[in-house]
Amino acid sequence: MEIEIATIGGYEAVGRQMTAVRAGQDVVIFDMGLNLSQVLIHDNVRTEQMHSLDLIDMGAIPDDRVMSDLEGDVQAIVPTHGHLDHIGAISKLAHRYDAPIVATPYTSELVREEIDDEDKFTVENDVQPMESGSTMSIGEDVDLEFVNVTHSIIDAINPVLHTPEGSVVYGLDKRIDHSPVIGDPIDMERFREIGREGEGVLCYIEDCTNAGKKGRTPSESTARKHLKDVLKSVEDYDGGIVATTFSSHIARVRSLVEFANDIGRQPVLLGRSMEKYSGAAERLDFVDFPDDLGMYGHRKSVDRTFKRIMEEGKENFLPIVTGHQGEPRAMLTRMGRGETPYEIDDGDKIIFSARVIPEPTNEGQRYQCERLLKMQGARIYDDIHVSGTSVRRVTTRCLTCYSQRTLSPPIKTSRVSRRTWTSVRVRATTSARIFISVATETSSNWWSNDHRFDRIAGAGRHRRAS
Repeated sequence: MEIEIATIGGYEAVGRQMTAVRAGQDVVIFDMGLNLSQVLIHDNVRTEQMHSLDLIDMGAIPDDRVMSDLEGDVQAIVPTHGHLDHIGAISKLAHRYDAPIVATPYTSELVREEIDDEDKFTVENDVQPMESGSTMSIGEDVDLEFVNVTHSIIDAINPVLHTPEGSVVYGLDKRIDHSPVIGDPIDMERFREIGREGEGVLCYIEDCTNAGKKGRTPSESTARKHLKDVLKSVEDYDGGIVATTFSSHIARVRSLVEFANDIGRQPVLLGRSMEKYSGAAERLDFVDFPDDLGMYGHRKSVDRTFKRIMEEGKENFLPIVTGHQGEPRAMLTRMGRGETPYEIDDGDKIIFSARVIPEPTNEGQRYQCERLLKMQGARIYDDIHVSGTSVRRVTTRCLTCYSQRTLSPPIKTSRVSRRTWTSVRVRATTSARIFISVATETSSNWWSNDHRFDRIAGAGRHRRAS
């Protein structure tokens, strides 16, 4: 059976993830993501009203037109988790394929919301929830398995495509966390079993956002303890305290809600994405928030809540808001510009339980947001966070699970080099070839198990480290 892998988006860039794997005549697409930073640099852009071709030209979503050169039929679209860089283009691209969207229950719920918000296209693909630890048949002699992983969003998986030639492991976006705040630990034992079964692992596609960093990625329980210490340290402050974090990071949001009550403040979730992600998690019983927890997404309801906070006293509340990346339209940035009824006074505390995503647009916007807040006298507590992705030591541990013949790292940042991956391979004592995938806006790199490398649309660049 011939195996081909097309690296379509998310390689050498943060965001717009998309990879297609062909096994015989059956094709599975992993992820269809959005590069939000390419949208934020434009004013008044509403992606739900835009055509996919305009977003492709903008560099915001994957250019999937190269899929026409890939033989076979798409049998499934498989988003690995609910972050926008993995599901944000589904509403723009999925309707082109006569295939179901297969995802874990929480990711499925978020995909449905993305589809419901879409104004330009009608997306009628069936959304099929599948639990982590489950397997389904994709085609003749091809099975899809979901292996549970821990990440900065709940219900994340690494999908594994089992073929007669060996398994293809799509290993993006995870960390080894044996004590997560919500959900089960990463299933490392299953990864080890896959490495020993049948023909072993034919190709392992590994996340490398932090692969150049030494050390280890701490558990979410570490961030929880740090966050508790910070909030306890300001427990006696009689002014305003505001917290911001990734709205999709339900474990972190739950910790903030819990610790707000511990210091005698009423937590309130504010912002559209905060309402979306936390609401979905509560509906699916991933989290049990207090009955009196308010979630407000629409601007009018948010402003009414801010007015109530000012009337009843800022010292009685902990607003948990969007805007940790300094997004121009997010809640915290609006607060910094004085566009909400909430007044920031000298000495008020702003807690960033998130790190800035290492991308120039985000870094610039975060700097501007912090500057606006400091101009009003706010004191900033930043980087109360642990990463959701693996550093070099953890990547090495994952590689030792397999006897894979090929390692394909999506290069999400120019700081990760061939040298880094050669080092990781040596530390893991594996003899795998390293296929460095480089996606461009108009072409795709393909890998095949008979070692043929094809140039698509005349513009693809391929580098192979052996």
